[in-house]
Amino acid sequence: MGGFSGFSMFAGAVVVFVIVTILMSVRQVPQGYAYTVERFGRYHKTLTPGLGLIVPWIDGIGRRMNVMEQVLDVPSQEVITRDNASVTVDGVAFYQVLDPARASYEVSDLQRALLNLLMTNIRTVMGSMDLDELLSHRDSINVKLLTVIDAAAGPWGIKINRVEIKDIVPPKNMIDSMARQMMAEREKRAAVLEAEGQRQAEILRAEGRKAALVLDAEGRREAAFRDAEARERQAQAEAAATAMVSEAIAKGDIAALNYFIAEKYVKAIDSLAAAPNQKVFVMPMDMAGLAGTIGGIAELTRSALASTAEQAQRRSSVPSTRPPGSA
Repeated sequence: MGGFSGFSMFAGAVVVFVIVTILMSVRQVPQGYAYTVERFGRYHKTLTPGLGLIVPWIDGIGRRMNVMEQVLDVPSQEVITRDNASVTVDGVAFYQVLDPARASYEVSDLQRALLNLLMTNIRTVMGSMDLDELLSHRDSINVKLLTVIDAAAGPWGIKINRVEIKDIVPPKNMIDSMARQMMAEREKRAAVLEAEGQRQAEILRAEGRKAALVLDAEGRREAAFRDAEARERQAQAEAAATAMVSEAIAKGDIAALNYFIAEKYVKAIDSLAAAPNQKVFVMPMDMAGLAGTIGGIAELTRSALASTAEQAQRRSSVPSTRPPGSA
């Protein structure tokens, strides 16, 4: 009985050893992680997410690396720019482990090394720029930092995806100076715009006055042309009337002369009476002469009517030249 019990205990121990060995040979790796396997303290292979097999009692799990994209906050630090301005800067970096073995064994403390790399390169890149350039070219700063840090962190098996500068805070006195400068610049632009507006308004007013003068000159020229044409026609009419009167006088018709003189006489009286400074008009006149002139006008009218009637009578007394029987 003693030998049987001893064998049973040995068999039980072997079974337990086998079970433990099987359990030690299987490793479950969660999603987003990678485990390094060390054999006798030296890197052997990398286990990816899922179930992985190792040699128990020989292999062991070395480092458990997070292969998801990670965020690293860069604390605030003082940076002196090229023009000797002191600013406070902080940022953030996004990185991802691509090679777990290199990230585990090429650098001792990955996050600490990456943080120091970020801070030193931020001082280097931003210290080579002026303050105005620093404040207005943040995108170019991010690109420069990303290029430099990604190249430096490449041997560690990580990929720098983004580097962003969060805040750039100048000293308070410099902020006040910048505010005054901005206000002065805006006032300058406002004054320039106001002066430009006044200039444009003056130009428009001058162009309006010029156009008005041109139109006025065109109107005066047109009026002068019309006045000259009217005077020319009036002169032609008076010349024609004078010629007719002269012809009537040559034929012995005194009534036409009396009519012409009476017309001029009446027009002269009308002009004197229409004068703006003439309120009382006293004119001695020969009433008999005026009556004779009016009588001459009447005689001229009767003579014209008689001549017209005589011509109509002669036309009616002319015999018809139509052949007989024509209708």
